[in-house]
Amino acid sequence: MRKFMLAIKPYLGGLSRISLYISGIGMIAMTLIVGWQVFGRYVLNDSPSWSEPLSLYLMSWFIMLGAAVGVRESVHLGLDIVRYVMPPAIQKAMDLLSLGLIVLFGIGMAYYSTLLAMGTWSATIPVLGWPGGTDFFPMIAGGAMISLFALERFIDVAIGEEVAADVLVQEAA
Repeated sequence: MRKFMLAIKPYLGGLSRISLYISGIGMIAMTLIVGWQVFGRYVLNDSPSWSEPLSLYLMSWFIMLGAAVGVRESVHLGLDIVRYVMPPAIQKAMDLLSLGLIVLFGIGMAYYSTLLAMGTWSATIPVLGWPGGTDFFPMIAGGAMISLFALERFIDVAIGEEVAADVLVQEAA
């Protein structure tokens, strides 16, 4: 298992990095779109109708991708004070339980978002003209990546490897 994890870590790291780049590009694009909307509304007195739904769609993407990367790098919200006062064996059990629940949450989010996308596919987003199911693509991808990155961390903790987040934090320091 250790060799397998070492073999796939660069790919998961690359996926994480690509997700951050896509999130950043999406945030910049959303900022430009909202800027254009404000300019159109107050200067041209003609606000583009597509700007709000498109910016919300982009926001969904960078929030979900950012959340997945946050799980991998262990920068998501957490109350660790109880964990740090426990013995190492209890800390490991708490980490495994927490990561296992995150894996299940990600799988559930991807699964139920897929059902929602299929159920709303025949509807159309009025201003954009896209199928309604596309609204759930960020949640499907985000849920899958959250579960994948949490599973990576779960296996790392289980086999006693240094987790990806600790390595990144040490490299940045």
